[in-house]
This record gives sequence, C-alpha cells and structure tokens, in this order.
Amino acid sequence: MIDNYKKRSKLLLDYLAISIGCMVMALGFNSFFVPNKIAPGGFSGLATVIYYFTGLPIGMVTLILTIPLFIVSIKLLGAKFGLKSFYGTIFFSICIDFIVRTPPITDDVFLSSVFGGILLGIGIGSVFRFGGTTGGTDLLATIMNHYFKGISISSWLLVIDSIVVIIAGIAFKNIEITLYSILTIYITMRLMELIQEGISYAKAFYIISNKSDDIAIAIFNDVDRGVTTLRGKGMYTKEDKDVLFCVVNRYQVFQMKEVIRSIDPRAFVILADVHEVLGEGFKNIDNK
Repeated sequence: MIDNYKKRSKLLLDYLAISIGCMVMALGFNSFFVPNKIAPGGFSGLATVIYYFTGLPIGMVTLILTIPLFIVSIKLLGAKFGLKSFYGTIFFSICIDFIVRTPPITDDVFLSSVFGGILLGIGIGSVFRFGGTTGGTDLLATIMNHYFKGISISSWLLVIDSIVVIIAGIAFKNIEITLYSILTIYITMRLMELIQEGISYAKAFYIISNKSDDIAIAIFNDVDRGVTTLRGKGMYTKEDKDVLFCVVNRYQVFQMKEVIRSIDPRAFVILADVHEVLGEGFKNIDNK
C-alpha cells in the first residue's frame, strides 16, 4: 500500500515538473522569441516562422508537425517515449497558445536570445529530467538515427536545428536572426545539460603512487573520505599498479592535494569534474 502511494506520488511529481517545464518554455517563446522573430531550432522554431507568414498559432502548428512523428516512432521503436512525452508535447502547445500569454519583455534581440535561451534550457532540462520530452526534432532525430545508425542522435539534432535557423534567416531576410538563433541554441543546450546533470560540485581524484597504502590511510583519517583501489598495469614497465579513486566535494580539493603531496610529492594525480554523485556522503540515490 505504501509502495503504491510512493509510486503515485512520484508520478504526480513527475507530471507537475513536466508541466512547470513546459510553462517556462512557453514563457521564453512568448516573451522573448516570438516578438523578436528568433527561431531557436526545433518544430517550435519552425512554427514561429510559419506564424509570421500565416498567423497560425505556434502551439497548434508545433503539435500538427509533431503528431505524425509520434505515430512513426511508435511503429518503428515501440512506445519508447511513453505517455509523459505525449503529455509534454500537448501541454507545451497549449501553454504557448493559451496558458502563458505573456507580453514581450524587451525588443532587444540579443537580450531576447540570451534570456529566452536560459528559460528554454531550464524548461527542456526539467522536462527531460523527469522522464518526458516535448516531441519535435528529438523524435525526428531518433527516427533518422534508426535508419542511419552511423550518425548519432545529437548530430542529427544539430543538423535539423541548423536547418531550421537557416530557414528562419532566409524567410525573414536577416542573417542576424540566424546568428542570434544559434546563440540561443547554444545557451539552451548548456542550461539543459546543467539541469539534467547538476552543477559540477564534486571532484574525482585518480592517484597513482608507490605509497598508495599510506595515501589511502591519510585520506581516511584526514579528509574523512572513502577510497577505492583500482587495479592497473603500466604498459611500458609492465608493473602492476594500484590506482586510488576518491570523490570529494570542492572544499576538500586543497586538503586532498596537501595530503598527497606530504606523502608522495611524485605521485601521478588526475583531477576530474564530477557532475553528480549519489550515495553515502553525498546526495541520496532516490532524490532527483
């Protein structure tokens, strides 16, 4: 009974987050993109171009362009994207046309491309993080990848979005529209990655040393972090090596370096960014 309640609560939270994400995306379109003729890729960007020449609602056109792709993708790939994606697609279209009818905030194209891109990235990232999509070109990219497996989905997304922004530049007879749209796409992608992966708040240490046991003990005692030993082999010397692996928060980086330096100044150390850590000492694995 409790498990069913948790599942329903989580599902409700997912749909709530997807709804909020769609509303944030619609805010970016209606307040920044549409008034300044910015087409940030995707079917919604193409729908923005169509809107200026026909007056057809952007949400409706986006939905019309997307539904055939849902049908094709289900036939080719099965119900891979599920109800959340179908809901996200429909609700996003409704938000643009009816729910989030906000006035333009600025007529500065640069500001619109930047802040619109921020909102779009936050919105898309939230939708993706909670298991949905807003249909459109990610479906088309997946279908193209099904037929041309040598080209990744991300590469197809780049190609399709590039075509959309070029079409916008030609349609509006303004090369600056294309340039600003490219800037928007870049900002959107970066924010989307940030929302999905989290801020890089942790660092991973890979330590190769002849004094690995002493370093591990010092990390346990002085830094209060766990250490994992990975088995390695130097291909030049053919000697077996212990590689210490340890993840710390950013405030412990200097302390880790001091500990390693005090024991073995000649240790070979690799320091890498970690976007998200789940487990003891960090974020619980059941949290979003």
